[in-house]
Amino acid sequence: MSIDADMQRLMDKVFPIFQNSLKAEPVTEDELLHLHQRLVEQKLVPYVYESFFVKTEKIIQHVVVPQFWARFTQPPAPSPKELPRASFVQFHTAVQQLYEQFAFFRRQLKRLERVCPTQDVPYVKRKLPSEVFVFCNHLHTTLHAQLPADFNDIVYRFYAIAFRVFIYSHLQDGDEYMEVGETNRCMACSMSSGECQCQAIADAFTSTNRYLAMMGILDEISGHTLNQLIQERIDAKVDETKENYATSHMEQLEHWLNTVVMQWLTRIYNKGSLQIKPEHKCLQRNIAKMQSRLLVYTYDKYANMIVDQFFQIIINFPLSQSAVDDLKLCLNKINLNRCFVTTIRDMLCERLLHPGVDTPDILTGYVAALKTLAHFDPSTVLLRSITKPIKEYLRGRGETVRCVVTSFTGDGTSDLAEELAKGEMVKPKPPSNDKLDDPDWRSWQPDPVNMAPAALKFISANKRADIISMVVDIYGSKEIFVNEYRNLLAERLLSQVELSIEKEVKHLELLKSRFGESLLHSCEVMLKDITESKRINAHILSPDSGAGDLAVPNQVSALIVSSQFWPTFRKETMELPDSIKAMFEKYTKAYESYKVNRTLQWTPLNGKVTIELEHNGKVQEMQVTPAQAAIIIHFSEQPQWELDCLSQKMNMPPIVLRKRIVFWQSQGLIRETKENVFVLVDKSVESETSSDAIQPQPNDVCEEEEAESAMESASDQREEELQVFWSYIEAMLTNLDSLPLDRIHQMLKMFASQVDFTQDELKHILQRKVREHKLVYAGGVYQLPKS
Repeated sequence: MSIDADMQRLMDKVFPIFQNSLKAEPVTEDELLHLHQRLVEQKLVPYVYESFFVKTEKIIQHVVVPQFWARFTQPPAPSPKELPRASFVQFHTAVQQLYEQFAFFRRQLKRLERVCPTQDVPYVKRKLPSEVFVFCNHLHTTLHAQLPADFNDIVYRFYAIAFRVFIYSHLQDGDEYMEVGETNRCMACSMSSGECQCQAIADAFTSTNRYLAMMGILDEISGHTLNQLIQERIDAKVDETKENYATSHMEQLEHWLNTVVMQWLTRIYNKGSLQIKPEHKCLQRNIAKMQSRLLVYTYDKYANMIVDQFFQIIINFPLSQSAVDDLKLCLNKINLNRCFVTTIRDMLCERLLHPGVDTPDILTGYVAALKTLAHFDPSTVLLRSITKPIKEYLRGRGETVRCVVTSFTGDGTSDLAEELAKGEMVKPKPPSNDKLDDPDWRSWQPDPVNMAPAALKFISANKRADIISMVVDIYGSKEIFVNEYRNLLAERLLSQVELSIEKEVKHLELLKSRFGESLLHSCEVMLKDITESKRINAHILSPDSGAGDLAVPNQVSALIVSSQFWPTFRKETMELPDSIKAMFEKYTKAYESYKVNRTLQWTPLNGKVTIELEHNGKVQEMQVTPAQAAIIIHFSEQPQWELDCLSQKMNMPPIVLRKRIVFWQSQGLIRETKENVFVLVDKSVESETSSDAIQPQPNDVCEEEEAESAMESASDQREEELQVFWSYIEAMLTNLDSLPLDRIHQMLKMFASQVDFTQDELKHILQRKVREHKLVYAGGVYQLPKS
């Protein structure tokens, strides 16, 4: 289209972009009106309108945006100390120059609106929804299309130094972030105190964000980097609380986020002001969304940090109760329950459930986990899910029952002893029809919607987790623990030289409050036997007993037990030396004269013996077992013995006898001169010359002998009780040929209900009979072997 020279000069003056110039001359209103009239007369309005946007897009794509990114492709190379400040200046300058060009195009659009009004442009050629929107959209897309790789690093350094200056310059409580510098430099801008640039940095930071916001690219340019920077600052703040379990940090973190971080973000998005005008509803909503998102991130980061060190928190509970309370608060804000359960369960399994950890240590960790998780989750739903693998693992260890019972009756230093000393479980509050009668009604919370009915019932009953009940639940039966306690009590009573039961009475009373008097009746009788034995001993050994020729030496003190109430003793025998046997016979006759129609049956392997040894001119008093005492008495009568001969003399298996001789070998009193021949070392010279030949046994071997129980284990006693079912099982299989396990169990429960037992216990018995070839198992059924 032809345009005359005057009109062309006016066009170039109004729209310098047609000459590829980004500098505009001032124009008057009359010039704009005149140009508009000339374009209308020549019907050039649509052509100029369309040409304007074509030229604008080319300039943005080939001039404006490349110039902007070119400022970052060759950054200055200052020293590492000056790099953050240099990057700050670089970013600020680039954004300022981009905004100047942006402002130029906006003024050009306003001239276009006067010269080429929208109503004079055909609808198909209009820029919808508006000319400004189309221009800004093209600018934004072109900027992103040419984004350099290291641009985010420059933006990060820009906001990092601005955040640091904000902390030191604007907060009243900024002292907590202050660092002690070695030189007289500003801690915010790293400049000397006389050349502090904090105010200049703050002003440049505010203007830069204002420019980005006015161009509509604040989020596009800075959003990702801002989010990364703030998350790093939150991570660093949360890491400061690591391993500090005794203090709650949640309130401090929330306060820091709501003041420090949110004030800084508000200044960024609100053009440097902390006060958002009421009419800026959209900005208020966006700030609220950012605050909510960052709070969730803080909760998530803090909760995961606590979870990562939860094993140490468990071990240090209740000193770490504050950390547990913080974690509970975090999990109420974010949905991490499933992840929490899985992580803690795996953590406990990794730290506790392997052969290298002793059973007492596993039990200690289990109890500590129960106490911690019971505080964390009063409903015990999470607790039971997390500790289930530990419970199953402990059930498979044979010494678990004894460790538990030992912890119950310890000296009060174990967690279980402390729990037992607390007495009975707290009784639930009586139900109240008027909820307002509850003094804690202000803190009432509705029941969780995703909790099982059993857990809701547990909570509604105002119960709390009972640690001892959960430990006992490892085996699902109180009887196993009571039987093991009976064995342990018997061993303690039998190992005492001076019969004292005050401590045991205290333990028994505590256990009765937990397990009931009926289960512990036998233990009560055992303690009464101790008292009665002391009384009988005092009578028989007193000069006024009337024993006459049957006077019993004062060296004998008998513990007289009611056999039907005590655990079964091990089925071992020993022939006592004649001198000891004579003393026992005198005591028995004295007892028969005192208790008419009653007699005593001695168990020679039980009890303790205090002996006085004279060896190589030295006298030594020792406390040993009856078997050890009998051995040394035989060697005092005859200095050399063959193992088989001494075995026949003592009526003891050679392998057992050799094990018990080891104790005296370790004391240097007996040595083995040749295989199965033992002699008494009774001369110091012989002892010195043969010291190389003597191989004292380690102390742990002797301690093992000392620790050998005189009672059958609870599992052995239980197995003997269940053997009564074998005759029933044989009769059933003889009549019915073959039966599955569950059918055998049902019939035994019906016809032989004198002993309570589980299906697993029955399966153990049947499998042992299969190994002994007394039963055949095939196709899921048991049957008697064909003869």
